[in-house]
Amino acid sequence: MYPSIEPYEKGRLEVQASPTFIHSLYYEVSGNKNGAPVVFLHGGPGGGTDPKDREFFNPEQYKIVLFDQRGAGKSTPNASIEYNTTWDLVADVERLREKLGIEKWHVFGGSWGSTLALAYAQAHPTRVRSLVLRGIFTLRKSELQFFYQNGASHLFPEEWDRYLAPIDPSERDDMVTAYHALLNSPEEATRLQAAKAWSRWE
Repeated sequence: MYPSIEPYEKGRLEVQASPTFIHSLYYEVSGNKNGAPVVFLHGGPGGGTDPKDREFFNPEQYKIVLFDQRGAGKSTPNASIEYNTTWDLVADVERLREKLGIEKWHVFGGSWGSTLALAYAQAHPTRVRSLVLRGIFTLRKSELQFFYQNGASHLFPEEWDRYLAPIDPSERDDMVTAYHALLNSPEEATRLQAAKAWSRWE
C-alpha cells in the first residue's frame, strides 16, 4: 500500500435514469494528473469507496479515479436500487471515462467490483488498458451459496451469528431472499437493522 493522499478533483456525474429520476454519482481524482489513468471499482454492490482505496496505487505513476456506484457511498439517492442494474453501472463507468477525457484506462476491481470490471471490459474492450481483479466474486450460484448460506459461516462463526440474528429461523434456508424482504420492509427500523447486519457480514 502507498501513502495516504488527498484528491485534487471531486465532482458529480449526473445520470438521467428516466424522465423523472436522476442518479448523482460522486467521483474523485488523485495522484499524478499526467499519470496512467486507473479506475477503482468498489465491491458490494452498494459498498462505496474509502479513502484507503487510493493507497492501492503509486500516486507518482497513476491518475487514480474512484467513484461511488449508483446508490452507494456519497452517490445519491442513497441505497437506491431503482434503475440500478449491472449494465446501468457499466454505462456509468463509460460515461465517467468520457467526462474525464480519458481515452483508455486500467480497470481495477475487487469482489463485486471484479464482476463489474469484467462486464465493463466485455462491453468496452477498446477502452481498457488492463484488468486487475482481486477477491474475485462473479455471482455464480456456488459463490453465493458459500458466502451467504453455508461455507464462510464455518470460517467466521461469531460474525455468522450476527448475520443470522435479524432473520427468523424459519426463513434461514434462503438468506438472500430473507434479507431482500427485510431490506424492502415498509418499516424503517427493520430496514436499518437488516442493512447494518448485512453490511457487517459483507
